[in-house]
Amino acid sequence: MEDKKGLLLLFQRPLEPVFTPKDDGKAAFDLPESYLTDRYKNVGTEIENRFGSEVETKIPLQNIKKPDLSFAKGLSRKQQFSLFIDSHKRIAAKLIEIFTEAPDVSSFLATAAYVRDRVNPTLFQYALSVAIQHRPDTKDLNIPNIIEIFPLLFVDPSVINQAREEASVFRDNSNRMHIEIPENYTASDREDEQKLAYFREDIGVNVHHWHWHLVYPTEGPPSVVRKDRRGELFFYMHHQILARYNAERFCNYLPKVKPLTNLREGLPEAYFPKIISSLNNRTYPGRIQGVVLKDLQRDENIVEVGDLERWRDRIYEAIDQGYVKDSAGNKITLDVGKGIDILGDIVEASALSPNRQLYGNLHNMGHNIISFAHDPDNRHLEDFGVMGDVTTAMRDPIFYRWHSFIDMIFLRFKSRLPPYTRSDLAFDGVEVSSIEVKINKGNAPPNVLLTYKQKSDVDLAAGLDFGPNGNVFAHFIHPQHAPFMYTIQVNNSSGAPRKGTCRIFMCPREDDRGQGFKYNEARNHMIEMDKFTVDLKPGQNIIKRHSEQSSITIPYERSFRRLGAANQPKGDDELAEFRFCGCGWPQHMLLPRGTKNGTEYDLYVMISDYKDDEVMQPNRSPDVCGDAHSFCGLKDKLYPDKRTMGYPFDRSYQAQSLEEFVSEFTNMKISPLTIKFNNVIIERDQ
Repeated sequence: MEDKKGLLLLFQRPLEPVFTPKDDGKAAFDLPESYLTDRYKNVGTEIENRFGSEVETKIPLQNIKKPDLSFAKGLSRKQQFSLFIDSHKRIAAKLIEIFTEAPDVSSFLATAAYVRDRVNPTLFQYALSVAIQHRPDTKDLNIPNIIEIFPLLFVDPSVINQAREEASVFRDNSNRMHIEIPENYTASDREDEQKLAYFREDIGVNVHHWHWHLVYPTEGPPSVVRKDRRGELFFYMHHQILARYNAERFCNYLPKVKPLTNLREGLPEAYFPKIISSLNNRTYPGRIQGVVLKDLQRDENIVEVGDLERWRDRIYEAIDQGYVKDSAGNKITLDVGKGIDILGDIVEASALSPNRQLYGNLHNMGHNIISFAHDPDNRHLEDFGVMGDVTTAMRDPIFYRWHSFIDMIFLRFKSRLPPYTRSDLAFDGVEVSSIEVKINKGNAPPNVLLTYKQKSDVDLAAGLDFGPNGNVFAHFIHPQHAPFMYTIQVNNSSGAPRKGTCRIFMCPREDDRGQGFKYNEARNHMIEMDKFTVDLKPGQNIIKRHSEQSSITIPYERSFRRLGAANQPKGDDELAEFRFCGCGWPQHMLLPRGTKNGTEYDLYVMISDYKDDEVMQPNRSPDVCGDAHSFCGLKDKLYPDKRTMGYPFDRSYQAQSLEEFVSEFTNMKISPLTIKFNNVIIERDQ
């Protein structure tokens, strides 16, 4: 347990040397002198006396054989790290391999402690996080939230200065006041896209994107990368983000995102993020209106806009032909079952891509070209913008235009598949007779949900390098909704018990102009809300399901869990609940915001036949935090639904409207739903 505690302490104050005290000054590592970098080797005794003599806990480190870190020299400690840059990914993959191959936890800790001060801090935190999540002997550890490690990636920089002031002046935590993070600080209301800043710049949304890429890295040992249906999940998770983002746009009377299909015309969307890098205190560069994307020539990161177009065309050709070619020239059929998964690996250009040489690196290099649009040839020595970092990319409006284009590729493939037939969708003998959704208050009207703003707090102390110990809390404002419950009545007329999967979606009834959607438009706007197994006895069944149980989301406490031993769960059940649990859409963003007078949606429920959904898991151990499995899968298991992701809306059906589609099946039903936004701020009960 001491070694595992030591691994968690390596996350704290990431820019300070490893020998400085951690855990609020209560713990320190007992370092062999060989662990000290050249800067500190001559003062080892002084360091030991100063930083290790008065702590409560000393964590010894074994004197291991030191790993060769020459592979990491191409990424300096002050340089920004990006999972979209190939050379950075190769370095990260090698470091993950070193960490995962350590024979035991004690060796893993010792290796990580030695590496920490010798490589790029962001690279280190990423590789350490991935290794902890994928080693069998560290599965019970809770990966700290990245906002507490690198808070500058998420908040107005002035907040950090205030936090340092509070921590320096008031040594007693009880005297430190909460710092206020401005609600809206990146642009004025003259910029239409700023209406969506509450979504794009939400801390929980960006933490989700970061954590998803921890769970699904594109490079590394096969045991880390080769996960069940990872390519398909890359498509579906981003597809769902777009569906949610477009729903928010309609609430704000903005049109659907326009895909970035023309890479040669200027980008009308400007963005100035107003956040800075923790590593070098440089601001993330902004992008002025009208910037034209240019060929990228920066060290090893060389790519032409024409390369993106060629890769796109080759992928389109493969989709239209119905097969891709592997590196040996063999044809791999893009069939109904595995085609989307193969395409996901190709488009994201993960290590699982069957032919990187032919199909290239479309998704990542698009991020790179956009992120360096302000300085494509490095003449001004500027680093990448927010689109170059998975932690910050979702803040930029252009993220959604780029991913709308990426989504078009997958939807092109889906459009080539045969439409669903009645037998693909029906569950004879099962009838969904009524749907009601209601806020958890006795007198609330049915099918009317409420959203509002909430003020919560986050502890920034662990990221305040070279500052006083203790907690420093900051208030931030985020969307929230009143908890609610689904009540679904289902009649099983088969005369025998049946088992099904309850699938809940919602869809805006109209776009920003008040125009309704035809069926094939509506299905691409479907927002998955929940998915769970139900047992149906013969006759009438009443299914009740709380919004907090959604298979999409994780609760606030896991999106923003705090560092330090005092905040670690103690019991086995609580520990199990936290494993793998940082990955998931934030619960406070489950619902679109709606409008003051109410925005109309269709709430859709389907009960599908479980015998066609069931996945036989080779690993029968209890699920490790499977509550967000729709977006994140299950740890060390197969994706828990045999159907393609997005079923039944991932393929077309011969219907003109959603109403016509549902009317043909007893196991489906829709109900009108209204979401009202109350523009008030309510403080969270801490």
